[in-house]
Amino acid sequence: MSAGSVARQLLGADIIEVAWHSGHAGTRVLRARSAAHGEVIVKLHRNRQRREQEVRAYREWVPRLGNRAPGLVAVSEDPPGIIIRAVPGVRLSDWRLTPEQERDAFRQAGCLLAELHSAAAPVEDPTWVGWLADRGRYWLDRAGHLLSTAERGAAEEQLAVLEQLPATTLVPCHLDFMPYNLIRADDGTVRLIDFEHARYDLAARDLVRLATRVWPGRPDLAEAFLSEFEPLTALGRSVMDLCAVIDRTSLLAIGLQSPALLQPQAETA
Repeated sequence: MSAGSVARQLLGADIIEVAWHSGHAGTRVLRARSAAHGEVIVKLHRNRQRREQEVRAYREWVPRLGNRAPGLVAVSEDPPGIIIRAVPGVRLSDWRLTPEQERDAFRQAGCLLAELHSAAAPVEDPTWVGWLADRGRYWLDRAGHLLSTAERGAAEEQLAVLEQLPATTLVPCHLDFMPYNLIRADDGTVRLIDFEHARYDLAARDLVRLATRVWPGRPDLAEAFLSEFEPLTALGRSVMDLCAVIDRTSLLAIGLQSPALLQPQAETA
């Protein structure tokens, strides 16, 4: 079933298809207009697990963000998908902004992520760092043929340190917190989208992609973000630095990154 058909089935026959987006990794996305609901986004997920994670986030955590995130309109069972209200603006990654406008956007982003992390009570799981380390080894096995013996050994050492960290507190996390998932409106308001990866995890895990892909060379953006984020402890920094190997090896395994980028980044914040 197409996204347009899903929208008509759940919202009525008055759907006007506005624009398609190819999505990623099997996801299909349609922007449409409904007389009853205005502009909506129809998202068909690659599998039910992703749909369930996103629905849980929209129902249990996203309301904490108020009008700084889309609202859930409907859920499709077959095919698995959701319909959400569209938010005004374009992806932060697509704007051409002044440095001060960028810093303002990152201050808002830090506030948004802090709100998401406090959207539900934390849970304790002393086994989580072990699970993360095993996940890193999963990706390392798939990317290992692209690495030198020294590079693979360094990654294995990082994962061994990770699984010994005393990090046990999990909070609601986004886990794809990047400028392409932040929508900036014309008035400068920043909103957060795309919660299909959301789950309980270590808070510092949400900073890994920013710290390795955005903040190097832009310490001002890191400073702006962290000024509104919860205090980053020494343990949090260790989690962020060590979990970077999981992000890098997973990208390398699926062909989106050069082996040279497996080298640790200089700390910028």
